[in-house]
Amino acid sequence: MKNIPDIIEQIKHLEKILSLEIQKKEEEFFYKVHGKKVRFEEATERYHKTLVSGLHTYLLNASLLNILTAPLIWFCLVPAVFLDLVITIYQSICFPVYKIPKVRRGDYIVMDRNALSYLNPLEKLNCIYCEYVNGLIAYVQEIAARTEQYWCPIKHARKIGGIHSRYNKFFEYGDGRKYRDEIETIRRDFADLRSTPEVPTGHKPQ
Repeated sequence: MKNIPDIIEQIKHLEKILSLEIQKKEEEFFYKVHGKKVRFEEATERYHKTLVSGLHTYLLNASLLNILTAPLIWFCLVPAVFLDLVITIYQSICFPVYKIPKVRRGDYIVMDRNALSYLNPLEKLNCIYCEYVNGLIAYVQEIAARTEQYWCPIKHARKIGGIHSRYNKFFEYGDGRKYRDEIETIRRDFADLRSTPEVPTGHKPQ
């Protein structure tokens, strides 16, 4: 029977395969990724512009409840930006002290949907919001995961909703002897991050 670290490694391998499959869509939908820029073929760009929904039509077709709840959604941007600032300052100051490799913010907060010509300005604005906040959450989770590995690398006894990238390094719940004997080793076990640079999801190494 496979143990938990083996299963986690399989999941990571499958995620890499998924990323490669996503990249194949470049050929299917006629675009190329150049660093942080996305460019469609000229004919595809012209076709996309024919699909744009005008702002007037877009707003008329919008649900009234969606319009009424929009201010609440956008208010969440305030604590999100504050979190972004605080977590970035935190890792900039503390990670060098702990000797933890820093998380590259640009690997997680990817803004590229503004290149889609079939989106109207309001749709693009909504996409920018979603790209930023969801990318920020992933960025924060990775910083928290590396912090947890340093300070409290112990697995949970109860089922958890999601397993972060460093969980396979953690001690088994209840294994007190191994925790005491190897805690200093585990809190410095970031060699995999130093030897294998992170590649942003959906981007090819240049």
